[in-house]
Amino acid sequence: MKKILFGLLIMATSLMAEVQNIWVSTDFLKKDIKIIDIRTPAEWREAGIVKDAYTIMFFDEKGNFNVAQFLTKLNKVVKKGEQFALICRTGSRTAEISKFLSAELGYNVINLAGGMVKLRREGYRPIIYK
Repeated sequence: MKKILFGLLIMATSLMAEVQNIWVSTDFLKKDIKIIDIRTPAEWREAGIVKDAYTIMFFDEKGNFNVAQFLTKLNKVVKKGEQFALICRTGSRTAEISKFLSAELGYNVINLAGGMVKLRREGYRPIIYK
């Protein structure tokens, strides 16, 4: 049920959202923009993480989520109005979450399209998650 409600919310917000979608690249990683990795701990361990990225899980391994918990952790890392980027495995999850954060909550968020898969294909060596 949570997935259906979240899907409906995302569809409604996508009509209003003005999210910046940028293909992730090693050049982008050199910018002074905080990166939030929303994948699961298993994904972080398996594929590594971007150096200096903040690991804040959105969906758990079963697809469940807790928006309030995510926002509590996010707000400890970024200030309202501060631009930041979201990354996941391919950019699919972050595309939807970015729309929600932007349209519904007013965050200044960038979706890193292509995600970790694209970065690794281009030769980026992620750091090991501990």
